Amino acid sequence: MKLKVNDQIPDAKIFHLVDGEPKEQNISEVLGSKKIILFGLPGAFTATCSKFHLPGYVKNAQQILDKGIDKIFCLAVNDPYVMNAWGEANNIEEKITMLADPYLSFTKLIGAEVDRNSKGMGIRSSRYVMIINNLEVQNIQEEEETKNCGISSASHIYSLI
Repeated sequence: MKLKVNDQIPDAKIFHLVDGEPKEQNISEVLGSKKIILFGLPGAFTATCSKFHLPGYVKNAQQILDKGIDKIFCLAVNDPYVMNAWGEANNIEEKITMLADPYLSFTKLIGAEVDRNSKGMGIRSSRYVMIINNLEVQNIQEEEETKNCGISSASHIYSLI
């Protein structure tokens, strides 16, 4: 990943659902100037993402927010409808905001793209988590393999806040 601690989040277009409709927006507008967690993963409804990564953040969201984080965002290389459905399937409620990067606009800018063609998935995102304050990266953790969910997990990032 080419994005590092103290870097500003690069502005790229992402999508999310607003009132049931896809809305394209600059990621800086969505993240805002608060202290947030942004975790990225290869894709909705995939094995590690669905068994460990997203459920861990759902389970630990309140403890993370209680440590001074204003909002938690999940970003994957899927369309906004899939991200919304995945969030609903995991009962994210208001705990996590689901973001879609279907064209890898943000993912490529931060250098997080990984080739998963051999698994029938195309180009996806690596698995990572960032603590961001006022659009500046304060901490970033990226897994060596997308099948791993250790340093990018909710429990690990909780210990770093």
